[in-house]
Amino acid sequence: MTFFKLIHQDKYSRARTGVINTAHGKIETPIFMPVGTQATVKTLDSTDLQNLKAQIILGNTYHLHLRPGEKQIAKFGGLHKFMNWDKPILTDSGGFQVFSLGLQKENKNGQKFVKIDDEGVTFHSHIDGSIHRFTPEIAIKIQHQIGADIIMAFDECTPDGAEEKYIKEAMERTHRWAVRSLKQHQKLKQKTLNSELRTQNYLFGIIQGSNNEQLRKESAKFISGLDFDGIAVGGESVGYNMEATKDILDWVYPYLPVNKPHYAMGLGQNPSDLFEVVERGIDMFDCVAPTRQARHGLVYVFDKKNKHKLDIKKAKYKNDKNPLDKTCTCSTCKNYTRAYIHHLFNTQEITGMRLATIHNLHFFLNLTAQMRSAIKQDKFLQLKKRWL
Repeated sequence: MTFFKLIHQDKYSRARTGVINTAHGKIETPIFMPVGTQATVKTLDSTDLQNLKAQIILGNTYHLHLRPGEKQIAKFGGLHKFMNWDKPILTDSGGFQVFSLGLQKENKNGQKFVKIDDEGVTFHSHIDGSIHRFTPEIAIKIQHQIGADIIMAFDECTPDGAEEKYIKEAMERTHRWAVRSLKQHQKLKQKTLNSELRTQNYLFGIIQGSNNEQLRKESAKFISGLDFDGIAVGGESVGYNMEATKDILDWVYPYLPVNKPHYAMGLGQNPSDLFEVVERGIDMFDCVAPTRQARHGLVYVFDKKNKHKLDIKKAKYKNDKNPLDKTCTCSTCKNYTRAYIHHLFNTQEITGMRLATIHNLHFFLNLTAQMRSAIKQDKFLQLKKRWL
């Protein structure tokens, strides 16, 4: 079984369609991947995700390691069985979460949250302050025990605005960790550590280098030259600073293997973001924004004037008999009015969060389905123009 097959590239852009094959099913790209941080996409269950036709979801290695722990998940036959989800799962390596902890100077006890050395990272849990250690070998072993279909190499995510000396050091450390991650992955595959989970892990490497063009290109060459199954583009800018993201993707694109999937990590705050990265040859992307925004009453609709966003908490929707989006076919829009969902948020009912989350995920999943169809017809740029 070929892991990734390129189906078609748009004649007028780098946008492309493909199929990723895993033991838990295929993934048609380009695809938005809902984030299930702690073995759940917040407010939804696996039936909701099945009804939304989500092709793949994410789990978070850092959080799952802390609670309930990889050994506990393995006891239940892996993450798929633990959370009753029989389609593909991707787990990150914990690198970004450790980076996020590092932005905090110290915890309430005056302890530094993170200490990075060449071997790995020592960090304090944000939950109880307990000390933990991640190395490339440990991060890969945890992901094997979790049993995800796609796993990530351990990397050091560098912040925007860092000095070039540190960016280079972090990039080179990421490269060394990439080699070690790959070696550990191959070792565990040979020992069939996860054979009882009846899955096969595919490992992605991560390009770093912050917003430095020379270092990004250097990292792209190095990571793409290793025997990874897919290539990811990481860093603080990706998904948060879209102008920098576009530059980074343009810099690294010439070095990305055509026959491997390309993943922009943590991207998907706005519909426009998806168009920009798909146009630059990205196949996969994820972001907590659609579900997080939903829990605060911010929903996505087809409305160019307002950048495709609507705040359902506003008083003007109190008597609105329309669905969230007249063009939407999700179960929320088929069955409920803006007035009712406004009421749910006004009374702080959890059902409001759930209905908004269903809608937002449908919005992003449907948008990527439209993209796949347009690319196959060489009409991606026409679709982009209609939306933006």
